[in-house]
Amino acid sequence: MKIKKDDIVKIISGKDKNKTGKVLKAFPAKDQVIVENVNIKKKHQKANKGGKKGQIIEKTYPVHVSNVAFIDPKTKSSTKIGKKLVKDKFVRVSKKSGTVLN
Repeated sequence: MKIKKDDIVKIISGKDKNKTGKVLKAFPAKDQVIVENVNIKKKHQKANKGGKKGQIIEKTYPVHVSNVAFIDPKTKSSTKIGKKLVKDKFVRVSKKSGTVLN
């Protein structure tokens, strides 16, 4: 998975199409990411015995990586990410501008 935490991404399909946001958390095993202010759902929370009242909470749910496109910081447009060998180490590189991302 080439999308990582703190990357700026654009949603390319689904109910939140064309929204952009920062990746808050990545789940490489599931190929999913949580994007800021995207895929928000309302969850009903039951009242606890401790005296807390029941309430409706807005929670951000994960989005599959295939529905997300990386935004190049230099060109401000969506691009793919590649790998390049620099000083015996692989780094992430933007395909459009060629800038190193790490």
